[in-house]
Amino acid sequence: MNAYPLKFKAIFKDKIWGGQKIGTILKKDYSPLPNCGETWELSAVEGNVSIVDNGELAGEPLDRVIAAHRNEILGSSVVKKFGDEFPLLIKFIDAKEDLSVQVHPDDELAQVRHQGKGKTEMWYILQADADASLIAGFNQPMDKTSYLDHFNKGALNNVLNRVSVHAGDVFFIPAGRIHTIGKGILLAEIQQTSDITYRIYDFDRIDAEGNKRQLHTQEALDALDYKYYDTYKTPYTSGVNKRISLVQAEYFTTNKFELDQPLGLDYAKLDSFVIHIFTKGQGHLKYGDGEEAVKMGDVYLLPATMKQIQIVPDGKLELLEVYVEA
Repeated sequence: MNAYPLKFKAIFKDKIWGGQKIGTILKKDYSPLPNCGETWELSAVEGNVSIVDNGELAGEPLDRVIAAHRNEILGSSVVKKFGDEFPLLIKFIDAKEDLSVQVHPDDELAQVRHQGKGKTEMWYILQADADASLIAGFNQPMDKTSYLDHFNKGALNNVLNRVSVHAGDVFFIPAGRIHTIGKGILLAEIQQTSDITYRIYDFDRIDAEGNKRQLHTQEALDALDYKYYDTYKTPYTSGVNKRISLVQAEYFTTNKFELDQPLGLDYAKLDSFVIHIFTKGQGHLKYGDGEEAVKMGDVYLLPATMKQIQIVPDGKLELLEVYVEA
């Protein structure tokens, strides 16, 4: 296989809380859906496997590409750590309305209950309406008894930590942290390859058939992290034309670049695939004798064997860089 940056066909998801920003801001055509709550840009989730959209592998599903070229795509260290499964799921999420209050299990609980993986994730805010906010964690020390007391009294909202958000904000959401994305927010989500969610409260909404969505009250009790933390927003220091560290976690490392001039990247010491999520502006991704035109909303998978690339902004360009450290 000749290594090149792989782009995939987006998988669009119609959601009860979804809006129009996937189209109006990210310029992605999700027709004939009436709205788009999520677009899965890079996925190995069963039933939602991404299809390559460019180059010699166009038309091939991600799992088949990995089966044929696992070390070249993933990196031998990633294969050793996660096996043949692609370990991450990349999404864009548009919340026209609040998502449900929810929690995800960790690996241990997910394995016992679902024979699957847990779900640790992070959010990068692409755009937020005035007064937009989200929920991450509790706003006071909690335990299971206190949580149930508030839940049963319909007073759970009183103990949830609500945070105002703006474009560029970062939130790390480890498995176990209660959370929800608030209305008016467009974000990029980086997460483990898992679709296990325990829905705690859904604002009594009904679907098109007049039914309330299922809640997972009991399942959530053993999944929740009841600890109180001083802060839930991830701090970072901005800088131009250099790598900015955002999140370093067991499952993924995420950095940010704010570019106004060409930048070469050397991955010779990294034994992992790299994902580039373009979050603002446009430009070109150059590699060997080839190049790809890139713009806000594009997601590329760089195989582990790609070691030298250059990113050339057209004016200003911002992107997230994601990989796995063994």
